[in-house]
Amino acid sequence: MAKIIVDGIEVDVPPDYTLLQAAEAAGAEVPRFCFHERLSIAGNCRMCLVEVKGGPPKPQASCAMNVRDLRPGPNGEPPVMFTKSPMVKKAREGVMEFLLINHPLDCPICDQGGECDLQDQAMAYGVDKNRFAENKRAVEDKYIGPLVKTSMNRCIHCTRCVRFTTEVAGISEMGLIGRGEDAEITTYLERALTSELQGNVIDLCPVGALTSKPYAFHARPWELVKTESIDVMDAVGSNIRVDVRGREVMRILPRLNEAVNEEWISDKTRFVWDGLRTQRLDRPYVRTGGKLRPASWSEAFAVIAAKVKGLDGKRIGAIGGDLASVEDLFALKGLMAGLGSPNLDVRQDGAALDPAAGRAGYVFNPTIAGIEQADAILIVGANPRREASVLNARIRKRWRAGGMKVGVIGEQVDLTYPHDYLGAGTETLADIAAGKGAFGELLAKAKRPIVIVGQAALAGEAGAAVLATAASIASAPGRDEGWNGLAVLHTAASRVGGLDIGFVPGEGGLDTRAMVKAAGEGALDVLFLLGADEIDTEALGSAFVVYVGTHGDNGAHRADVILPAAAYTEKSGTYVNTEGRVQFANRAAFPPGDAREDWAVFRALSDVLGKRLPFDSLGELRRALYAAYPHLAKADHVEPAGLADVQALASKAGSLPSVTFASVVADFYLTNPIARASAVMAECSALAAGQVAAAAE
Repeated sequence: MAKIIVDGIEVDVPPDYTLLQAAEAAGAEVPRFCFHERLSIAGNCRMCLVEVKGGPPKPQASCAMNVRDLRPGPNGEPPVMFTKSPMVKKAREGVMEFLLINHPLDCPICDQGGECDLQDQAMAYGVDKNRFAENKRAVEDKYIGPLVKTSMNRCIHCTRCVRFTTEVAGISEMGLIGRGEDAEITTYLERALTSELQGNVIDLCPVGALTSKPYAFHARPWELVKTESIDVMDAVGSNIRVDVRGREVMRILPRLNEAVNEEWISDKTRFVWDGLRTQRLDRPYVRTGGKLRPASWSEAFAVIAAKVKGLDGKRIGAIGGDLASVEDLFALKGLMAGLGSPNLDVRQDGAALDPAAGRAGYVFNPTIAGIEQADAILIVGANPRREASVLNARIRKRWRAGGMKVGVIGEQVDLTYPHDYLGAGTETLADIAAGKGAFGELLAKAKRPIVIVGQAALAGEAGAAVLATAASIASAPGRDEGWNGLAVLHTAASRVGGLDIGFVPGEGGLDTRAMVKAAGEGALDVLFLLGADEIDTEALGSAFVVYVGTHGDNGAHRADVILPAAAYTEKSGTYVNTEGRVQFANRAAFPPGDAREDWAVFRALSDVLGKRLPFDSLGELRRALYAAYPHLAKADHVEPAGLADVQALASKAGSLPSVTFASVVADFYLTNPIARASAVMAECSALAAGQVAAAAE
């Protein structure tokens, strides 16, 4: 550690700290525009100037100078830095004056107004007059896609957007061209950005040059009610803030969580909010004469009761959807138990994941933050860029740190970082498990390898064998003590929570595939779909389908009775992410019309069916849930899964049938009912398809 005196306060900091970090450690506030903790240092804006005693007789950029670069005093005293001296004050006022030379005076119509770094720092560190009377520079606005709106007259050339897209998102599509007064940020070829993380540049931009195009002119920040919640667009469980005006969600922003998403979110997470208000189910419907008609709750319940009455429980089934909370699944499981049905499943894709084999067999055991400790990564049947964009950025972050190689078995795709493409299917996986080839030898010697197994590998006929083989690679001898490298990458937010509470077939029960087949053959009479839209609804034959969900998607089109439910922003719920971290989503708005929270729908229905569930409120439901599954009460906690379970799984490894892995996410933007109802996501999907077609030509 090195000592430094900041404004008279002596602190001990690592010698590689920048002066800006040292100032913050001492509690001093240093303004900045270009510096960001997660990006490389540019030193462009010069707003972070400080005075260094014994240094040159001029202010120093604190972001670009390290503590170890400072000289001690004549008698070995610690170096001294001032952040509030007259020299610093005058220098910052001068820098701010320069920054505002060309900045337009359009704060009243700027979407950044009210949460703009330039506004705040001009008030705190600027002056009340400007000595420049020349005409302001005009810069043409750039088209960079349907998500980010540009007003390049406001740009101060901090290059945060350029550094983010290049370093974190992994696309080299933005840069600064020209020199001096002609310098401008551009996408080079005036085309849309291709990253799934591009929306983060909106948060990074310290001025109003890059703002949200879908949110433009919709609301002001002081009009919004802000609610902390959890994202369900994938299984990463990104921490988000939902901003609501009245009953409408106006925007979604990231929240800081170092262990999960740092401070990034994917574009689907950020811009899907317009899908929350379109194609919504806001009243019950009953199918009469082949057509759905609006009905009352009591009428819809009566129709279901008439169909279920006297039915053998084995002729009733339930499938949990990808966006369901743990409470919803717990209530539905209780209802199915009351009806005597063992047919329930949360694995819409038929993934070979069995909770009876231990939790370590279906979670991302190294944890998302643990990716940064890996010394080799093998990706089997997954495309993390499409299936978990934020997690993919963490892999890229680890690759940029150096000393790690990535191997891919499955589709040949661009993951934003260099990797060794090893093969397309199980034959390659068998060779790697046997230590063959350069990457097989590398994995055999690795101390902290991670084997990421995607749903594409688990959902096929070889799913169980692939998981066992992956476990054998992860738990091979020579690994660091306590290191568990088996990482199952989920795509559904509800999956881990559903497996935790055992929302899988009971003894003699049918799984998703078997239920769909049985319904088509007439062996299953009633099927409950809890937001389950990813199954083949046309194969359900004449089965009576009860759909509990939020949008008029595939399940609703096939349903005989529709019960409208609450979306993830409209209810309080528990979600368990792919690494097994328990997180809580909070209600930010209210469901439209007659829609109700899913668990409350099942509670009311249980009364009508004569199988009353033992809770009347969310609090009572959670008490019952925590009594049965205590780990679900621990917020933001990852319950460690036993390495012994992975070793037991590995012992089942044997021969692998010949299978080729194809990604389960064909279109990143249209993976669930909310996304498919979003006009913004539809535009992004069409644009991405056009870019792929153009690249193919």
